[in-house]
Amino acid sequence: MTDPEPPVLLRRKGHAAHIVLNRPRAINALTHEMVGIITAALVEWENDDSVRTVVLTGAGERGLCAGGDIVALWQDARVGGTDAAAFWADEYRLNAMIAAYPKPYVAIMDGIVLGGGIGLSAHAGDRVVTERSAIGMPETGIGFLPDVGGTFLLSRAPGQTGTHLGLTAGSVGAGDAIAIGFADHYVPTERIPALLEDLTVREAHVALAAAEAPAPDSPLAAARSWIDAAYAGEDVLVILDRLRALDTAEATKTAATIESKSPTSVKLTLRALREAARMSTLPPALDMEYRLALGLHAHHDFVEGVRAQVVDKDRNPQWEPATLAQVSDDDIAAFFEPRVDRELGLAL
Repeated sequence: MTDPEPPVLLRRKGHAAHIVLNRPRAINALTHEMVGIITAALVEWENDDSVRTVVLTGAGERGLCAGGDIVALWQDARVGGTDAAAFWADEYRLNAMIAAYPKPYVAIMDGIVLGGGIGLSAHAGDRVVTERSAIGMPETGIGFLPDVGGTFLLSRAPGQTGTHLGLTAGSVGAGDAIAIGFADHYVPTERIPALLEDLTVREAHVALAAAEAPAPDSPLAAARSWIDAAYAGEDVLVILDRLRALDTAEATKTAATIESKSPTSVKLTLRALREAARMSTLPPALDMEYRLALGLHAHHDFVEGVRAQVVDKDRNPQWEPATLAQVSDDDIAAFFEPRVDRELGLAL
């Protein structure tokens, strides 16, 4: 028997170094091993003068990366383990490294890009989306929060569009991704092979300019008139009241969507977004997310949310507390309190 292919393939051609996430059956879900391989490669290539561009893609046709290996994190949470803490620490350090990488880093965000996949791609210097891109932070639906720098990115989206996506666990296509600052270039999938070849011989900005096409329209941008008004402030219950007061089918459905998510996660995510908006750089946001991630990992809703959405797939999570009104401000504040065992220290 031969060994299976490694979960990350590293290739070199011309002056480009290519990272290929290689778990296509799992939509390239990110494991701790993969984080280590990518980190080591980026460290090596940063000091290699023959590498002028780094490229990130995902194997298979379904997407770049569907997020972290959530079942492994769930299993760790069920037994009160520490594997998740070690994974998130290394993952968030990698996210910070990508954001500060000194060479062109081109992420091809084709197909599904969720959660941890955002962390590998949306902090890149050049982010490419296609007509197949479906980009989102679905965490409030599993009792978690938009992490991997998601609070930082969402808090900088125009108006309250990031708040809308964060609370509803929504996903967007190419036009919206560019409009909210998660992507830079729209390249039709038929042009991706030529772009990858071009990146091996030309400077990244030249290759991207030759490949990109006009971006599609942004439905989110068109909806800002009601989104911005509804989501202002720091009180989720007020936001829900505003949404229902609009008395439109879309706003009413949005309110119901928010109420279906983990009440603790929704309230925590709103505060985290407001905190991240006051941060000038990514590392403090990652430090905050690490503290919050460890707190949520030990909370009932994370285990229950993953069970309902990913493991048993009954889509019927039993949240505790069950409603937003039952989650107090003190409950949420406790997640944000500094604790020695929940500090990452990226911002030091």
